[in-house]
Amino acid sequence: MESFDFIEMKFPARPEYVGVIRLSISGIANRMGFTYEDIDDLKVSISEAVTNVVNHAYSDDDNGEVTIGFGVYEDRIEVMVADHGGSFNLNEIKAKIGPYNSDESIENLREGGFGLFLINTLMDKVEINNHSGVIVLMTKYLEKQEVGFHDDHVSTEQ
Repeated sequence: MESFDFIEMKFPARPEYVGVIRLSISGIANRMGFTYEDIDDLKVSISEAVTNVVNHAYSDDDNGEVTIGFGVYEDRIEVMVADHGGSFNLNEIKAKIGPYNSDESIENLREGGFGLFLINTLMDKVEINNHSGVIVLMTKYLEKQEVGFHDDHVSTEQ
């Protein structure tokens, strides 16, 4: 079995926490060695997924939570955003999850259609589980540097 670190955080489903969540993914992805462009893609994607929860998952008088999970692997990060509170049972989620299909009716995913379209273009893989609430699982692979860091410099050797 592949080894990985799993980080789980819970936040009130309110807009003022989206920035904190963006900072969290930025810090984790930076530590893993993602490029600035990939970190931006991750931040936009998690913002879209969390904003969908904030705007659509709970009624205004409901103190809803958003649960964020980060699976930190050697070659990728898996980001889970769930609106049902609770903790992640990873095996259960992965057994029930399926690829995001852009033909799915937007009503099924609580008006998050454009956000999901955007996430799908920025991430390497997007999967959805909407059995008990909605869980979005987004994967971004770490691009290994095949060339040296200074390959854009002109060589001074003769």
